[in-house]
Amino acid sequence: MSDPHRRMAFLHEMGLGPVWSARHAAQAAAGVSDEMPYAETAYGETISDPAPAMAPAVARAPVLSMDDAFAASSPPVGETVVEEEQIDRARMVARMDWSQLQETVSECVQCGLCRNRTQTVFGVGDQKARWLFVGEGPGRNEDLQGQPFVGPAGKLLDNMMGAMGLQRGENTYIANIVKCRPTDENRRDRPPSLEEASACMPYLKRQIALIDPTVIVAMGKTAALSLLQLDPATPVSRLRGTIHRYEEIPLIVTYHPAYLLRNLRDKRKTWADLCLAMQTFSA
Repeated sequence: MSDPHRRMAFLHEMGLGPVWSARHAAQAAAGVSDEMPYAETAYGETISDPAPAMAPAVARAPVLSMDDAFAASSPPVGETVVEEEQIDRARMVARMDWSQLQETVSECVQCGLCRNRTQTVFGVGDQKARWLFVGEGPGRNEDLQGQPFVGPAGKLLDNMMGAMGLQRGENTYIANIVKCRPTDENRRDRPPSLEEASACMPYLKRQIALIDPTVIVAMGKTAALSLLQLDPATPVSRLRGTIHRYEEIPLIVTYHPAYLLRNLRDKRKTWADLCLAMQTFSA
């Protein structure tokens, strides 16, 4: 989509207007940033970076015998069996084609998210897309419709892609870290736990292998940290502006559309991220 008037229409729909321009990508490349360090939590919450704590006193470890040390370093037998089962399952998933993978996801009971879902949300788009957008997990609308990124966050994502000259379903694929909707005890959306994300990761890895995209855009903290296997405490703000790698595929980190709906000032920063993704794609 090369029509500048149509692109400006998408930018206007995103609430950005003329302030969303490629110059922010140049600023990011030059190291100029208007961003204050803070950590992002799921669904748009932000917290300030905590002040460094005083180093705790180091307690002297007890002296162990050789037998005690070996027992302490050896995982319980039950945990070893579970790890072996997970490895076998991941290997099985890694050999699946699209139809096998989608059927397996629809019947998955690997974690507790399956108990409250209406249906799984597999993903949508071109199975040979050059662009892969990865979010966190389905919300209420996605759980009901079985499609990722519908509702207000989905409309914003469509506008983001439109501003890039892209369109949902055409050379793009959209997926999530988990395929079932995570909710709290009050049935409100929440980020998936580390265990839930780990249980679902073989499915996403197989999708990525089958698609073989040119660029991956990780939207939000859960997507970025899961794909990059980073410390859960790492804020998205520290990952932006850099070309990361997922198994040699360039990966760009930006904010989740649901977060942007609550933090409009960060739309400019997201445009800089998308400009970096486009530059990476064209390189």
